Amino acid sequence: SEGDRAPSLLQANAAAIAAPPASASQGKISWDFAAPAFHWINLHRVELGVFAISFFVLAGFSAMRFTRQSEAPHFVYQAKAWLEGHQDIARSALPGEEDWACVHYDPQGKAVRCTSATQQSGKWYSSFPAFPSLVMLPFVAVYGYQFNDTSFGVFIGALGILLFYRLLRRLSRDAEVKSSPMRDATFAALLGFGTLYFYAAIRGEVWFSAEVMGVALTALYLTAALGARLPLLAGIAWSAATLTRTPLLFTGLFFLLEVIAPTHGHRRDALRSFLKNPAPKLRPLVRFALGAMPLALLAAASNFTRFGSFGEFGHSYLFNNRVNVDIDTYGLFSFHYLARNLDAAFLLLPSLTDGTTRLAYSPWGLSLFITLPVLALAFVPASAPRRALAAAGVMLGVLILSGLFGQLPGGTSAEPIGSRSALVWAGLFGAFLFFAMLARKQLMAVDSPRLFAPVLATLLVCLLPGLFYQNSGYAQFGFRFSIDYTPYIILLVFLGKWDLRRAFPLALSAISVAVGVWGAVAFRGLTEYLRGWP
Repeated sequence: SEGDRAPSLLQANAAAIAAPPASASQGKISWDFAAPAFHWINLHRVELGVFAISFFVLAGFSAMRFTRQSEAPHFVYQAKAWLEGHQDIARSALPGEEDWACVHYDPQGKAVRCTSATQQSGKWYSSFPAFPSLVMLPFVAVYGYQFNDTSFGVFIGALGILLFYRLLRRLSRDAEVKSSPMRDATFAALLGFGTLYFYAAIRGEVWFSAEVMGVALTALYLTAALGARLPLLAGIAWSAATLTRTPLLFTGLFFLLEVIAPTHGHRRDALRSFLKNPAPKLRPLVRFALGAMPLALLAAASNFTRFGSFGEFGHSYLFNNRVNVDIDTYGLFSFHYLARNLDAAFLLLPSLTDGTTRLAYSPWGLSLFITLPVLALAFVPASAPRRALAAAGVMLGVLILSGLFGQLPGGTSAEPIGSRSALVWAGLFGAFLFFAMLARKQLMAVDSPRLFAPVLATLLVCLLPGLFYQNSGYAQFGFRFSIDYTPYIILLVFLGKWDLRRAFPLALSAISVAVGVWGAVAFRGLTEYLRGWP
């Protein structure tokens, strides 16, 4: 009826009067579309801040390197070869002969190391696990051989710090550790600027680019593997990390422990139960394997077509390399290498440059007790500061023994390293026993963090095989292979509930950052050597 329609007509007329004319609204911009973006930025402002600050600090320390490709852009050249439809890199295209594999094939088709750079049948390959090349592929498609691996490495370095921060936030949300965003950011900064990660992230070069990307992928893998929450993603990230840095293969142990024995105090019973009846735990393991399989199969196929072996990635065929004699005599892994790797990892000290008071480092590196002093906190909870002080004292004692009895001259590359007095070796192994005692006490404690055992176990399986590897990392500021497991060391400190604002951990962190800055400023590698930079 007209009476029923009257209110609705009045409302329509009022709305029409209130609405601006169509011509008046033309040309005005609606900001409604920006609201979700501003909301997202506000929600993730800490993450964005962590990334931005990390990127600009790394870029600043990268300095003149940032604008140019490094002198070891192996990943760029591998990506370019793929885009051209082959795996080998033309000899004429190589930027140099440093750490390239060269093979020729005998009449039976067996791969043999080249003995001459001009060998007609020789094919040149990058011998480094190639996932970083896969990541660079779209950029190399645009920029070709000139793609800047240095600035790309700075970006990945900042991303790695961000992903580690995200991992710590996940631990906080899962109530593994009671923490705050600021504390988590502080620990992420400790990883980024208080470890060897710092000097590696600012320079490009194949050896260091791989280490830095390995840390970023490790953080992603651990975030997905916590509680076996995302097994498919964990498998993908783990395989990508392994195909960036081979030692990260062993970190698969972390996911395995999260699946079959996740509960502190009941791990033995859980392991026995799994061995008797694995069926209930197989689903996440199968999904993990499915995630890891595509990249693993591609890598195995690549190895076989290049070198005739699914597991050979090419280091046995390095051309004219100083390590070839050792590889031919002892293989890639041997007890023969243990002493020099222990020396490079734990015993090398800085020295004064001749005629000056300036500190110099050996190109074989510096002791982890110097480059990572927060190691003293890794196996001790914050509730036992005296134990941590004792650990720091033991580390200092080993350094004093190393300096008094057989320190190598800093700034030289003279072989052999590993020649030390029995007293120095006794001191180092005594330190290892002391750390083992601390770790055992923490493991047996009723209030031990749930993740202490799997993180510690993963650290050990990643660390130990490298001590038997043919390469000690020359040339380096510190024992660069330790970057592979540095995230696990920082995680142990984080799980120990240490407050980095307190005097003792603050002092150790400050030393870590000071040494990290020294490495970022002082290290001169292949790029500086070839370009004549001071």
